Formats: sequence, C-alpha cells, structure tokens
Amino acid sequence: MRRAAGRTWNTDVLGLAAQIIAAQQPEIDTMSGWLKSWDKEVPADSSDMGEMEGMDHGSSSDMPGMMSDEDMASLEASSGSAFDEQFLTMMFAHHKGAIEMASQEEVDGTYNHAVDLAKRIRADQTAEISTMQKLLSS
Repeated sequence: MRRAAGRTWNTDVLGLAAQIIAAQQPEIDTMSGWLKSWDKEVPADSSDMGEMEGMDHGSSSDMPGMMSDEDMASLEASSGSAFDEQFLTMMFAHHKGAIEMASQEEVDGTYNHAVDLAKRIRADQTAEISTMQKLLSS
C-alpha cells in the first residue's frame, strides 16, 4: 500500500491505501504475536504489510487473492490512473480472498480471539471493497 505514494496523485486512492495500512498492520501484529506466544514460526513477510516486499507471491496460491510476483512488478511499473485501476483491482481481489479466509475462520475457528479478529477483518474489508468499487466506477 505504501507503493501508492509517488505513483498516484489521486487523494481517494492514497486515502484508501493509508486506511488499509492502518487497519491491517495491527491485525498482522496481533496474529504474529499469537504465533510467537505459541512458539510457532512467524512468516518473515509478516512484519510490514505495507511494503509487501520479500513476500513469495508466486507460491501463495493456497491463499485466495494473493498477488503474483508478476502482478507486483506490473503494479510497481505503473503510475497515475493506470496504477489506480491496477491497485484497486488487485486490492479488491486480495480483500475478497481475506474475506473468504476470515469467513472460514468464523465457521471453523476454535480460538475465540481469532474468531473475533476474523469478524472485524470481514467487516473492515467489506467496507473497503465498497470504497474500491466506487473508485473503480468513477
């Protein structure tokens, strides 16, 4: 999401990117904290969701909505309205994937804190998708 700075001047897109970072970084920090407390490995790419650098996008096909390395390279190479459209389209898919995983956690989860987090993720990302749809149609 920090990739938006310098690639777009659309204040709505920049505002949405900032909103996404503000919502998702604490979620990642919480989940990373759980893993640490359970003596589980914390993925190396979980420390800063804003950059998404170092993530192995190509091997994440089991995670719905994950961007490929090619997608990320294309996004980095774009700017202006082309960036806006590509960013919003990719984030839409990414959010849909997150909602799918959160919904599954709500159904199958046994750790109440994770189920509660999943509910917040689903609600937050559903609202952000609504914003993306408005921006894509304008």
